[in-house]
Amino acid sequence: MGARPEAPRLCWASWLLGFTSILLSTFSNGVRSSGARGSGVEDSRNLVSLKGTQGGSVLFHVTRRPEVPPEAKLEKISWAVKNDSNYILLLHVSPGVDVPEWVNPQDKFEKRLHVLHTTTLRIDKLTLEDSGWYRARCSFSTGIENAQYFHLSVYEPVSSIQMLAEILSLTRDWCNVTLECHALETSGAVNVSWESKGLPRELEQRGAPGPAPNPWTLALKLPLSQPSPRVTCVVSNPVDQKTATRDLGEVCGHDPNGQHIHLPNILWTVVLIVLAFTVLGFIFCALVKRNRDRRNHI
Repeated sequence: MGARPEAPRLCWASWLLGFTSILLSTFSNGVRSSGARGSGVEDSRNLVSLKGTQGGSVLFHVTRRPEVPPEAKLEKISWAVKNDSNYILLLHVSPGVDVPEWVNPQDKFEKRLHVLHTTTLRIDKLTLEDSGWYRARCSFSTGIENAQYFHLSVYEPVSSIQMLAEILSLTRDWCNVTLECHALETSGAVNVSWESKGLPRELEQRGAPGPAPNPWTLALKLPLSQPSPRVTCVVSNPVDQKTATRDLGEVCGHDPNGQHIHLPNILWTVVLIVLAFTVLGFIFCALVKRNRDRRNHI
């Protein structure tokens, strides 16, 4: 009995499918391998994010990768800084060599870049222009090479701040006040937040009027029946923070015991005391004059 005609076709289709799968797999691996060697994209597994303050210092420290065998000895670390899309080699550092080998000295790092030891680099007197990418390429005795990438963000220090208060309205029971956190100098992009201590739950809190919310301004409706709270404005960036605090009791006329003081009542009290002393003075003077007249008559 002869073979069915479908059998050769099925065999040929299976062989073609298998060959296509092997070919695609090989091509895919080759592309990935080529991309790993030629890509200039920083490996996130070897990425260290650093933050610094303008005028301060920052340390770049290279750590040994787990895949590097123990017998592999470090021979050299090449430090580079990224300019546009390319890394510019700066210097080589070798174990046991005190003085680094400069390849491309740059004025921006003159007298500010220091090699503390083989795996640690320090930049002093940071500027905003120092922000960016840095690379340390490690070479080992076994021929292994790997790179560690650093991304540095330099921020201005937060300037000193003060808080200004303006009473919008003051009644017997409520104090409507607007607080404004004011930076004395410009300090780049910052976050503004408000903290409080002693504010009652029923406190009405709303943004200052205007076309858009203003984080520097806080409007409060404070019940005078409550002890006076303290409000703090916090201005910060990732590396620095400044605060300013106001006692709303002092702003709205609270005493330390939580009793509100109304200036009109104080004025009326002062007026009544002055009138009372004036009347008593007239009475006293009249009595003295009367006694004097009696003595003269006698």
